[in-house]
Amino acid sequence: MDFKYIEQLLERYWQCETSLAEEEILRAFFSQDSVPPHLRKYAPLFSYCRGQKEAQELGDDFDSRILAMTEDKPAPVKARTVTLGRRLMPLFRAAAVVAIVLTIGNAAYMAVGDRSGGRDDINYANYKDTFTDPAVAYDEVESALQLVTEGISSADTTSSATPGGAQTPARR
Repeated sequence: MDFKYIEQLLERYWQCETSLAEEEILRAFFSQDSVPPHLRKYAPLFSYCRGQKEAQELGDDFDSRILAMTEDKPAPVKARTVTLGRRLMPLFRAAAVVAIVLTIGNAAYMAVGDRSGGRDDINYANYKDTFTDPAVAYDEVESALQLVTEGISSADTTSSATPGGAQTPARR
């Protein structure tokens, strides 16, 4: 059997040049059981179109159901008491934001900014030596460091005892 007419209709169908009557001929042809193998790949397309026509249509009460769902229902009015704290809450939040920004800005300025304008905090012009002999100054520094070392050692021995009774070795 020659299917040239169906193939021509299909070609016109893909170019959107078929009429409704010609598309109905294609639907009728592909709804048959004896469709040639090289045209079977198009059968689901036309059977789908037929199935869509048989789909359930909207009922008569569809409009009324949709309108009933969209009707404005008055919302119940709930009265709330507004306390002073709730009324001032935006002001508290704004004050907290300002405090945070100022704190961060101050910390950044202290970390990065130069407070002294390039000068040291020590006034070298008024600086006077307390010792005239460097050997005496060295002995004084050595005795001060010895006192610091003894203080650290005594703190280590007192804190080395743990609550469980175990001893930890003291640092040297």
